[in-house]
Amino acid sequence: MVPSRLAVNRLAITGSRLAAIAALLSGCAYLPPLPDRPRDVFTLPVTARGHLVTDEDLSQITPGVSTRADVRSALGSPSHSGTFSDDAWYYISARTRQRPGNTPRVFDQRVVMVEFTPTGTVQSVREVEPREMRSVAMIGRETPVPGTERTLLQALFGNIGRVGPQAPQQQGPGFGGTASGR
Repeated sequence: MVPSRLAVNRLAITGSRLAAIAALLSGCAYLPPLPDRPRDVFTLPVTARGHLVTDEDLSQITPGVSTRADVRSALGSPSHSGTFSDDAWYYISARTRQRPGNTPRVFDQRVVMVEFTPTGTVQSVREVEPREMRSVAMIGRETPVPGTERTLLQALFGNIGRVGPQAPQQQGPGFGGTASGR
């Protein structure tokens, strides 16, 4: 008995559907079992930014004894120093997380301030609390540059008339003339 053409088509369609379902389900095999899966599987990793100062590093600094050189060797160069004087060094670090299509979001920030006496010894070491920090709003504006804005018609038809023979070469200093000036 020879199978009919309709039966062969149904068998082929059923086989292709099974293959598609198997391919889709095999793509989920990389995920860990449900209890071990983190809450948000598709988050990008945490990025450390700035100069991370650990508590172990801070324990090497002794107020009244340590000097600027001691602080620099223990903690490294500061992220920022005082604006009008060099009496305070700031070590700023943050951990950020960025979701696709968004800007990085800071979820943990640490600012360590080392204050010095006028003679250069450490006066105090403290961590600046978030409530003490000022929030600075970033301005997203750009300075407009005249002549760079093109309309749609200028973009579409801007090259008409530019096609053809080369324009005459400029002469004079800086235009690639010969050394004799001819």
